[in-house]
Amino acid sequence: MRLLTLATLIATAVAPSLAIAQTPPATIGQPYVPAPWWMRDPVIASIGHVRTEVPANRANFTGSFQVVERSVADASRQAADRVRALSQTLAQYGVDKVRVETTLQTQPLYDQYRDENGNLRDNVRADRIERYQATATVSLTIRDTAVLERVYATVVASQPTSISPVYFQLEPDNAVKTWLAGQAVKDAAERARAAAGNAGATLGSVRVIDPTGRACQTDVLAGWPSYGAGTGLATTVSADEIVMTGSRVEREAAFAPPPPPPAPGAAPSDAAIEAARLALQPPLRELTDRACVVYGLN
Repeated sequence: MRLLTLATLIATAVAPSLAIAQTPPATIGQPYVPAPWWMRDPVIASIGHVRTEVPANRANFTGSFQVVERSVADASRQAADRVRALSQTLAQYGVDKVRVETTLQTQPLYDQYRDENGNLRDNVRADRIERYQATATVSLTIRDTAVLERVYATVVASQPTSISPVYFQLEPDNAVKTWLAGQAVKDAAERARAAAGNAGATLGSVRVIDPTGRACQTDVLAGWPSYGAGTGLATTVSADEIVMTGSRVEREAAFAPPPPPPAPGAAPSDAAIEAARLALQPPLRELTDRACVVYGLN
């Protein structure tokens, strides 16, 4: 009985505190709401907003080879023969630089006739197949843009039936992401220091560092928490250190000897590849990041 009474007293004492903890701090749109804990004293909330441009580090394109023969077997075999040596040559770069995917598709070509209106139509019947068309497609994903020009020239020198444009993408690595996040925090500090100085104050200790930037978008007057899109122009930062580090590796790879070709005559010669070589410079892509830093004011 005594234990039961003690448990009842504890539950009664804890229940109000749980209710308070679970109660939201304010209703959205309420005119007067409590401020966050870090706004009890004078503070300045600064959003660091940075942008930079780095070269794209991924590229992809396709080359197709079409063959038309009377039988499916002959068309498929000849189409496969045209891409076999090319696929083997490109695969020797390694999957860390070039990823190669080869597909083969066949379709019948029917006898054609003109209808009563003069329109040319296919006589889609199994006994009216005249030829078979086989299309072998080599899909390439370039993960090291230093070898892009030679890979593209190798495909062109193989004389494909068609070749697609080169499409570029940027997949920033962890080093670039970490560097840009650090630049955003630095930019927030510089903006806060300048704003405090212009207002005749000095910065105190750091209250909050929010890599997402949302803490600086708290609108106390409109009803907290209320988040809106941040405004203001981004500070342009140079990514020369990151790009130069990658450029040294790329130049070493660019002057490295090409992978040995397969059997003579089965793949384009070096002279044919160099003759088909074109300038393919990866375009610049924009990266942005934000960070929120809240300082006390003196």
